Amino acid sequence: MYIPHYYKNEDLKEIKAFLMHNSFGILVNQVDGKPWASHIPLELDKDKEGKDILVGHIAKANPQGKAFDSNTEILCIFNGPHAYISSSWYKEEEVPTWNYIAVHVYGRLKVLNEEETMASLHKLVDKYEENSKNPVSLHDMSPKTLRQVKGIIGFQIEITAIQAAYKLSQTRTEDHPKITSELTDQSDAGSKAIAQEMNKSKV
Repeated sequence: MYIPHYYKNEDLKEIKAFLMHNSFGILVNQVDGKPWASHIPLELDKDKEGKDILVGHIAKANPQGKAFDSNTEILCIFNGPHAYISSSWYKEEEVPTWNYIAVHVYGRLKVLNEEETMASLHKLVDKYEENSKNPVSLHDMSPKTLRQVKGIIGFQIEITAIQAAYKLSQTRTEDHPKITSELTDQSDAGSKAIAQEMNKSKV
């Protein structure tokens, strides 16, 4: 994606933390010559060699799976908070804009076998059930229920490139106090989150 240099984030530790907390992404590839996208959890993990990977699964009925090929590059898109920035918050006249955080991950996909897919599902469910009042575990489910794994395609993506855009009014540092104050006063969670990110970036 196009990222002006002042919005580019190359802090891998910060980007990985973002991916861990914003793991519901968009998987994009080509199906019959057309872009195809699925909205799915894409979990950051490591392979046996310690390399960073993304792990996910889709339904076998999803046409996207028929185009899975280890020789084809996959794009995964992750969106963070975003907010409209009114130019009325600036000291000088300027057009309004939008602040946001977004990460694009490129890589090569490998289809997992059934055992590997089941292992990834256990990790996925355990992660998101951790804070449940009555946590569910796949270990407690019947073989009949778990047969549903036969209806999905598990995969991992070897990461080849990461692009991270953190557009947080970096070119208007003199206006940061007013922008963050106005964003904090907005009613939507995205505006408040962007204000927090802008304040963090000043530390």
